[in-house]
Amino acid sequence: MDMILSRDGTSIAYRRRGEGPPVVLVGGALSTAADGAPLAALLAPRFTVVTYDRRGRGASGDGGPYAVRREIEDLAAVVAAAGERVSLFGMLSGGALALEAQAAGLPVALLAAYDPPYTPGATGLLYKSRCTALLHRLLAEGDRGGAVELYLSRTGVPDETIARMRRAPLWSGLEAVAHTLAYDDALLGDGSVPVARFASVTARTLMVTGGFSTAQARGTTLELAAAIPRARHRTLTGQTRELAPHVIAPVLADFFSRPVHARQAS
Repeated sequence: MDMILSRDGTSIAYRRRGEGPPVVLVGGALSTAADGAPLAALLAPRFTVVTYDRRGRGASGDGGPYAVRREIEDLAAVVAAAGERVSLFGMLSGGALALEAQAAGLPVALLAAYDPPYTPGATGLLYKSRCTALLHRLLAEGDRGGAVELYLSRTGVPDETIARMRRAPLWSGLEAVAHTLAYDDALLGDGSVPVARFASVTARTLMVTGGFSTAQARGTTLELAAAIPRARHRTLTGQTRELAPHVIAPVLADFFSRPVHARQAS
């Protein structure tokens, strides 16, 4: 992997694949650049696809203390290394990061996001608050496994599946990046959809959800599509939180490659 320094001096690891207009993939909670490899491979015949380890994960550094602006600076450094006229695709909390970065002025013309996991509404905000408090307690106690379990359970993974995952080799990798769950939690604020802030997003934006995503997730993407001035919405039939790379790849390829006049007319 190549390395680049973020504004605060933190090393950020990234990898390029393919040739063509640059596309940067922004992963969600617990993910590393390796998790974006299947989608990157599908897009690489038409694009230069850049995957990267967000701070605290994989080969990237972890300068502290954490602040959302530092993750935005990390992404800005990756975008600068990727080239000109970069497009972004963010999964889950990675979508929230991509939107935050563009609202803060990151120069990208095209942005797509899948199910940013905000939890609006009185019940959702209370649930988010309680999960945040529990997450920070678990991490303060050094209970990385408990933090991973909390994240998986709140995203709908059954208890029996979590128990099997605990016995699998992948579990140690999840625990290794468990501390970054606090970073994703901070990205989402109190859980409400930041419609006022995202009204400043200038990129042409595609908000994507799955046909089998939760009602809350589908409602959130619709709310974001309505709040962002140049956004539209797309539902992918049969998709859940675990988005299939072969389903999203042609959607992104179409959105990121159409002529400018066609984008403006969509």
